[in-house]
Amino acid sequence: METSIDLADMRAYAAVVTDGSFTAAAERLGIDKARMSRIVRRVEEKLGAQLLVRSTRHVHVTEVGRDYFERVVAILAAVDAAGAAVARQSGEPKGLLKITAGAEFGNLLVDEWTAEFLRQAPKVRVEAEYTNRLVDIVHEGIDVAIRVGALQDSGLSARRLGEVTYGLYASPDYLTSRPALSGLGDLKAHDLVMHAPRGRPGWTLVNGAATERVAQSPRCAVDNSIAARNLALAGLGIALLPRFLAGSAVAQGALRAVLPGWTRSPAPVHAVFASSRYMDPKVRGFVDLCVSRFEQVGA
Repeated sequence: METSIDLADMRAYAAVVTDGSFTAAAERLGIDKARMSRIVRRVEEKLGAQLLVRSTRHVHVTEVGRDYFERVVAILAAVDAAGAAVARQSGEPKGLLKITAGAEFGNLLVDEWTAEFLRQAPKVRVEAEYTNRLVDIVHEGIDVAIRVGALQDSGLSARRLGEVTYGLYASPDYLTSRPALSGLGDLKAHDLVMHAPRGRPGWTLVNGAATERVAQSPRCAVDNSIAARNLALAGLGIALLPRFLAGSAVAQGALRAVLPGWTRSPAPVHAVFASSRYMDPKVRGFVDLCVSRFEQVGA
């Protein structure tokens, strides 16, 4: 004898007993009265027992039907409680959030975002690794990676935060002591500070449809943009910097933009994570915050 009964059928039977009639139960559940009767009859057939005695105006519950009703009510309450618990957990960020980002971007921006997120989500803990190696987030158990530059086709999910834009900058003291700059060719008479990853200095600059390669040897070649900014602040030459990195120094008058219009191609920024389906609340919440805060960076 088959005794497996759908939860929907259990709810229908419980509604009939609670409301005392097929008509009232059908109206409350929004189904046809005849269908409600068929559901209860199906339940009785599966159980091999009469649960209800039907009359013209009333429905009477048998002793077996009353016992079954009480058990069904307990089952439905447990199911509803389980669903509510999952809903609460799926709505509240909690647990350990593991983040990775490039060293510079992490220290300059992701730290601020992380601090704000932790204030908003007191049940979340964070482990952050800022490194310039490409982290395998699946095998290393990382929840979110903030990546600057073109993404590889990895099968991971990603959400675009925006893009990093660049400009040429120098200190006012440096500019007052050197020849005026009116075109890109004038850079030959200037000292350059270059962010030169892996020891390969040089800039590829664009201005609208024009593209030029600046290959002269720099006075200073460094392996990160923070060092390039610091040397430009010290008056040692012209540096190509992310605008978000130079912005505060420009606002304070410590750096000036030069050769406006000439820049390098923007670099897209993405939050990368394992899956966009059934996202953990802490992952979704952190990514949402990153999107909103990057819009304020003015990158």
